[in-house]
Amino acid sequence: MRRDAARGLAGAGRAKYDSVMQQADRPLLGITLMLGFCLLAPLGDSVAKLLGGHVPLSQLVFFRFAIQAVILVPIVLLTGGTLRMSRRALGFTALRTVLHIIGIGSMFLSLRFLPLADAVAIAFVMPFIMLLLGWFFLGEEVGMRRLTACAVGFAGTCMVIQPSFVEVGWAALLPVLVAVNFAFFMLVTRMMRADVDPVAMQSVSGLMGTAALAPLLLVADGSWWAEFDVVSPAPRTWALIVAMGCIGTLAHLLMTWSLRHAPTATLAPMQYLEIPFSTLIGWVIFKDFPDGLALAGIGVTIGAGLYIIWREQMAGRKSLPAERPAPPAA
Repeated sequence: MRRDAARGLAGAGRAKYDSVMQQADRPLLGITLMLGFCLLAPLGDSVAKLLGGHVPLSQLVFFRFAIQAVILVPIVLLTGGTLRMSRRALGFTALRTVLHIIGIGSMFLSLRFLPLADAVAIAFVMPFIMLLLGWFFLGEEVGMRRLTACAVGFAGTCMVIQPSFVEVGWAALLPVLVAVNFAFFMLVTRMMRADVDPVAMQSVSGLMGTAALAPLLLVADGSWWAEFDVVSPAPRTWALIVAMGCIGTLAHLLMTWSLRHAPTATLAPMQYLEIPFSTLIGWVIFKDFPDGLALAGIGVTIGAGLYIIWREQMAGRKSLPAERPAPPAA
């Protein structure tokens, strides 16, 4: 009798768990939000590229976080929200902010040297890097097909890097740093999706980023690196700075919302839309268009990345019954 009762309670707990998970994920909404991110993110990067010759890197990243805080903190407070977080959520938000600073700084710096489309395309080495990290350090099983796709994807990325590397040197590898950083950024964001409201999380992140970067600007004089200098932007430049901050804030807010409503596996293929969007924006604004080798490399990278994502989803579906987390105890 007790065994039957326990089974009944376990079944009820699993049903409740499944119901909660079904309510938590709304794939169509998540995909729509990620589509907005894929359009706005390269647009914000293009504004940062325009500002590259007028505002030092450290100041540009500071303005990005300060504008984010100025926009979002009043929204949270006026709508009756709170900036208070649990210790766990606060720690994750601090880690996420550090990753965000490194990612934005690396991307903005890469745009000093690379065309927009090339920088974005190289950054999409991310799924290949994470696949290999999981294989080497976590002992995850990776079949020969995925390893082959990984090798093909790296070859495609090298095809994009090669022309840029010949022209600008090691700076062409900065988007690879962006890729590694953004992979961890996405993971942390997904882990926090049920703990913190996206607007509150972005607000606190903006405050943390501003507080972390302000002392650096106070002591920096640009004597050892011009990108740490402090300048007084011209009135026209301020309009671009505000636009960059607003676009970047909205883009990452959409990305955070999308991860709240859909699994990473569902959204991952959508992120490759950043590449054609950035190619179009780069051509319209900067008259930059990838050459034949880089364009072929972009196609190879997209194809290999989408294949890896498809194989991961197939493997996940096969292992779902065995790997489903246990329901909460009744």
